[in-house]
Amino acid sequence: MTQRIHQGGQVLRAGDPLEKAKATMIMVHGRGASADAIIGLADELPIEGFAFLAPQAAGHTWYPYRFMEPLESNEPYLSSALDTVGELIKAVEAQGISRERIMLLGFSQGACLSLEYAARNAGRYGGVVALSGGLIGPDGTARDYAGSLDNTPVFLGCSDVDPHIPLQRVKDSAEIMRKLGGNVTGRIYPRMGHTINADEIEFVRGMMKEVVGSNE
Repeated sequence: MTQRIHQGGQVLRAGDPLEKAKATMIMVHGRGASADAIIGLADELPIEGFAFLAPQAAGHTWYPYRFMEPLESNEPYLSSALDTVGELIKAVEAQGISRERIMLLGFSQGACLSLEYAARNAGRYGGVVALSGGLIGPDGTARDYAGSLDNTPVFLGCSDVDPHIPLQRVKDSAEIMRKLGGNVTGRIYPRMGHTINADEIEFVRGMMKEVVGSNE
């Protein structure tokens, strides 16, 4: 049984109340950051009908070592983090919002976690957004994920010189998500820092409008 390291932590909320929302975005913060930091991004994504949920990692870190370290070195924290995302999705579904209207968005460590969760739990989501991240595990990790993303929109945005995320891992992750049936868009930004830019935000807004059928 997975150790419940991250479970029971704070979950911040923004946007529409969950019980009245048409769709939900689960926002996953990066290493050393907080739910409060990433929930602030909701202000840049003012699409009517969305609820935003941001879980807080224990100790502000979802797993202790770099995302390209051997998977076992990041256990049991990684499994607990994945379970935390899964439990939030189930809670949203219990409110009557189907998975097709649930988006996952993460930055940095949170982007890695969001991608890995979607790959391990393939299905039709409203969207998966990885801002400066890639699939978890060292080069050569078996990517024998089961199921299909069934044309889920997937966006990966990253700098070509990100100090934490190798460019090749971003490209490899995009290709793996395509093979899983994702409708993948990858954008690489020359000389950008480890951050989020306006182009990425605009693309995410477009994804959100598709989920709720908005023409605004």
